[in-house]
Amino acid sequence: MTAVQKPLLIALAVLLFFVFNAFNHLVFKDARLDLTEGQLYTLSEGSLNLVQGVEEPVQLYFFFSEAASRDLTPIRTYADRVESMLEEFALASNGMLLVERIDPAPFSEAEDEAAAFGLQAVPVSATGDSLYFGLAGSDALDNVETIPFFQPDREMFLEYEISQLIDRLARPKREMVGLISTLPVTNQVNPQTFQPEPGWQSILSLEDTVTLESIDVSAEEIPEGLAALVLIHPKSLPDQMKIALVRYLASGGKVIAFLDPLAEMDRAATSPMMPSLPSGQASSLNWLTRSLGVQMREAEVLGDPQLALSVSTPSGAPTRHLAILGLSNAQLNSESIVTAQLDSLNFASAGFFDIDSPTVAVETLIESSEFANGIAASQLQFLQNPEDLMQSFSEGSEARPIAVRLSGPTTLETGLEGDAPLEVSNLDLILVSDTDVLSDRLWVQVQNFFGQQVATAFADNGSLLTNLVDYFAGSQDLISVRSRGRFTRPFEVVQSLRREAEAQYLASAEQLQLELNETERQLADLESQQESDGVLRLSDEQEAALVRFQDEKLRIRKALRDVRHRLDQDIDQLGEHLKLLNIIVLPILLTLMLAMAAWAQLRKR
Repeated sequence: MTAVQKPLLIALAVLLFFVFNAFNHLVFKDARLDLTEGQLYTLSEGSLNLVQGVEEPVQLYFFFSEAASRDLTPIRTYADRVESMLEEFALASNGMLLVERIDPAPFSEAEDEAAAFGLQAVPVSATGDSLYFGLAGSDALDNVETIPFFQPDREMFLEYEISQLIDRLARPKREMVGLISTLPVTNQVNPQTFQPEPGWQSILSLEDTVTLESIDVSAEEIPEGLAALVLIHPKSLPDQMKIALVRYLASGGKVIAFLDPLAEMDRAATSPMMPSLPSGQASSLNWLTRSLGVQMREAEVLGDPQLALSVSTPSGAPTRHLAILGLSNAQLNSESIVTAQLDSLNFASAGFFDIDSPTVAVETLIESSEFANGIAASQLQFLQNPEDLMQSFSEGSEARPIAVRLSGPTTLETGLEGDAPLEVSNLDLILVSDTDVLSDRLWVQVQNFFGQQVATAFADNGSLLTNLVDYFAGSQDLISVRSRGRFTRPFEVVQSLRREAEAQYLASAEQLQLELNETERQLADLESQQESDGVLRLSDEQEAALVRFQDEKLRIRKALRDVRHRLDQDIDQLGEHLKLLNIIVLPILLTLMLAMAAWAQLRKR
């Protein structure tokens, strides 16, 4: 290569580089390649369908305070994530979505505009600087919907929240959904303390998507125009409500019923001044579904050793509670749009259904593991120690339905004298055998965030209710977006190690408890044999027996510590192996693969 050719080649290479970049910008400007597992940066099919169905222009205003966030790197990173997501929506909308990013600088018209939309200004410094980080949308009719503040810890729901805002603007009319509940699920005043009590987050979240109309349990008819009806703990329904419910179903109405063999949130039935029998906390629709071949066991609670969650015992030690269950997607129907994209659900003292020669189509939405079985509800009514349930529990051999959908043509009857059966052309009834699943304690933590109540979900219980209602009353596309963002992956090997160690620990603990009980009995016998002067005198054999027991007690306690130590050691060792794999082994393997590919190319040349 001559001295003249070399500069020309360099100049040509530089020119080709700029030409390629210009061509790439023009031709592939809107191209996207998402290599993340789960397609984190790609709109789901539901979002695409929803945004492509927008028929009138929608303007989206993304407000983000540049100056106030200068030193907040995580917030700025998340803001870029939000803007990227908004751009994806705009690209897919065929020009129907227009996105504008606005910096509401202090004392600017943009700040006034953000405040007028109702966006939340969060103070971020002692000098009074406020951060705006929200979204406002408006349609051609000047309807406005907002996301007041993008919570970074809710990134998993980002796509859903944006889709929901767009859906509300595209379909401004909300569906009306009826609510009949004997539990305090809505905002109300405590009759004992006369203090206001907030409603359950699952119900409050539902009110974001539909208009709820509360119906008194003693009503004689169900209002017309409802898209669906939600029943929560329908215990002791009056005859007129039973008749109204059957007529509603016969007229094509859709019902979602949350039942319970032992509703722990039923305060009226669990008053400390008047303890009730378990039946006082039970509710079912067996009077309606028995003739269809479906019944919930009213006197039994579902126990499942495979899905049991850990709770604290009176002594402070953790143990697995057979009736408090943590379900994963393995227990959820992957073919149902309602449950397919949920990841985790928590239940407490739930029931289960017996299905025997049903006369309608029965679809199981949620089920237990194959090791589940019934526990008498009376055992849990006054349970002090969850370990007591383990001692009398007998494992089952088949999965038990926890939530089912009944559909198809049928005949319904109330069972009341003189009330004629009614023909139903297409029954739509969903039964869930737990009401506590909707209560806050099983799925959400509510905290105060700069004067605002912020709910952080640790399970998908709230999404379950919203999905069920949306299935009957809302957008089918929105359901497929709702729970898409939860990407936590359990360490299954670690969980397996912990379960094995806990099983060993429980066996050792039971043995120790038996020996303690026996010793206490022996001590009581010895004390009853004390002399008339009140002095307890032990023989040499008795003293030797006590010494032996104390030594044995110390030995078993040491064994318990060893079990715990081995558990921690196994988990730590697994963690070190994972670090070694990710930091050293995988990079070396990738480097070798690239080197081999390069070598193969050289050989071909």
